[in-house]
Amino acid sequence: MTASTTRTDCGCGCGGASAWPSAFVRPRFFAGQLLTEDDLELLVGYVTGKHRLYNRMLSGPGVVCGLEVGCDPCGDGNVVVQPGHALDCCGNDIVLSCKEKVDVQALVRELRVSSLGVDCGEPCEDDGPRRYGLFVRYEESPVDPVAPYSTEEPCPTPGCVPSRIRESLRFLVKRDETDDHRYNPGSRLLASIGDERRFAHLQRVGQRLGFYLDALFFAWHGSGRTIRFDATDAGRFERSLTWLRESGEGTPAASVAVQMTEHVRALASAIARYDTHDRDGQQQLEREHTVLSQVAEARQVLGVACTRLEKTDPEQVWPNELRRELAAAVVAETKARVVRGPADAESAREARLLAHGTPMDNVLQVRFRSDLGELREWLLGRMERSPGVADCSLRGAVRSINLPPLLPRPDPDPEQRIADSDAGVLAEAVRDVILAQRRFVTDAACSTLNPPCTDCTDTDVLLAHVELDGCDVVRVCSATREQVLPGGSMYGEWLPKLFPLRELAGRLCCEPVPGYTPPQLPSTGPVRRPYVEGLLEEWPRTGDLENMLGLLLTPGQGETPPKALHEQLYRVPTEVTDSLHELGMLRSQVGALTATVEALRGQLDTAREQVSQVREELPERLGSRLEELESTPRGEAEAKPPARRTRSTGRTQKPRSGESS
Repeated sequence: MTASTTRTDCGCGCGGASAWPSAFVRPRFFAGQLLTEDDLELLVGYVTGKHRLYNRMLSGPGVVCGLEVGCDPCGDGNVVVQPGHALDCCGNDIVLSCKEKVDVQALVRELRVSSLGVDCGEPCEDDGPRRYGLFVRYEESPVDPVAPYSTEEPCPTPGCVPSRIRESLRFLVKRDETDDHRYNPGSRLLASIGDERRFAHLQRVGQRLGFYLDALFFAWHGSGRTIRFDATDAGRFERSLTWLRESGEGTPAASVAVQMTEHVRALASAIARYDTHDRDGQQQLEREHTVLSQVAEARQVLGVACTRLEKTDPEQVWPNELRRELAAAVVAETKARVVRGPADAESAREARLLAHGTPMDNVLQVRFRSDLGELREWLLGRMERSPGVADCSLRGAVRSINLPPLLPRPDPDPEQRIADSDAGVLAEAVRDVILAQRRFVTDAACSTLNPPCTDCTDTDVLLAHVELDGCDVVRVCSATREQVLPGGSMYGEWLPKLFPLRELAGRLCCEPVPGYTPPQLPSTGPVRRPYVEGLLEEWPRTGDLENMLGLLLTPGQGETPPKALHEQLYRVPTEVTDSLHELGMLRSQVGALTATVEALRGQLDTAREQVSQVREELPERLGSRLEELESTPRGEAEAKPPARRTRSTGRTQKPRSGESS
């Protein structure tokens, strides 16, 4: 260890000592050296420590071979253990050289005495079968004492001193299960992402935001641009119009309502694209696509379909809340932007979103704000709890995301539109949060390929499970014990997944997560924009990252499932959330006031320009008088007494000669 490094968190290993020695030191011998017991003990400790380290890290704990446990032919509560070799989690070799008979009843009695502190008599009197784990434990005992020669030590050791350390073993039974030393990469992933259900929900939330990303940027930068209407749009228009015409009457069933909502979205998107063109452009489209002559009828058909959908039970039709909110936005925005006629200029952004097939009403907009805040809070919380984050700039990137303020859930109102100041903030926040979420999940998935070194807390090695009925052993099961595998028993479940995980990691883990490129708009002419398919369907999980998460979290055949991480969840009090909502409303009001002040400033600039224009148009003789008045100090103007008015009389004075009336 150099001066520039610092060792932290060495952990606790076998027997309370550190699992990681500060350094391995071996003795160096030379001619004329005075050897002492310290030199020889150092040599023995070095060789033994290295050997145990190899056993612990390269092989892992478990049975290497042999040590089969079988029933004793004579019964009497005994079992027979065959010769074999095992390793405990400290790397100690446990070797049984000869077959040995083990009295399980005596071990059960010993367990009771050690647990209760008293001998409660014969354990055979217990009713019903009992299950115990039969373990083997490594032990050392000093043997062969000898009398040391006298030395010059001030305090010599009295009597004889053991000259050998004998390695042995002992059998014992326990009720508790042994530690599971196997490495499950899914458990490592759950340590980073937390609760699997919440993670899956937030993944779907991110997917939903991703559907809207392109459309939001287009609505921000291209709210006044026309969208190209081609043969694909005409085909979608004709298919959806025909389906809705033939869909019958009355309240549709749940399965029919799902299809109807999708056709309403498709038809409304086509009409919204048509509405972005001016009248000349619409006439040109009608000549190119004769089906567009039915636009007026299509608006009526959509109105009927929306009315029928409003009579359905949303929770029955859309059990998934995320898609239920999208379906509600489809119906609300179709009625507001298409059924009632072409959208006005103030609804240009909402109309462009609908033209993409991604409608957003005021309720969904507020929900998106809440989703962005939830995702950002989850990312910051998980990065605090994750074992290690390799994306070093991610934490700062998440903290610097500018989120739109939270707002309370409103009632549906088609008159509420996306403000100019909110459109850009919302689009950039969706982009930044989705990218940060993908970066974190990628980092968490890639970290599972590096198994951690585990500490040793239980040195006992499980040999078998034995079942007793009365004083007799009735069944022995050795199938559940750990077996040493090439590379270590802790890698046993990881090996089948190793090669596909490495292949995915080669494409995913060592390259930066691709950023987002907003849609590029041509300088003139209609803009080609794709229709968003599958918004209301089951969202597929594709790509290298999703495949990697599936390998890690889906147990294979015979594999133990990943261990869920039990964490204490902290819920924000209602008073705090209400305060946040009120703060969001105040922020929106401040934004509106700011816009009003900017408008007043614009009016003031216009008034100044008008004053300057009037000044230029005044006659020169009045211009000089105006300059004189403006140059007069204010104090002098106030000091001059007002002009004295003459009392008027009811008589009209005739003008003097030479004066005009």
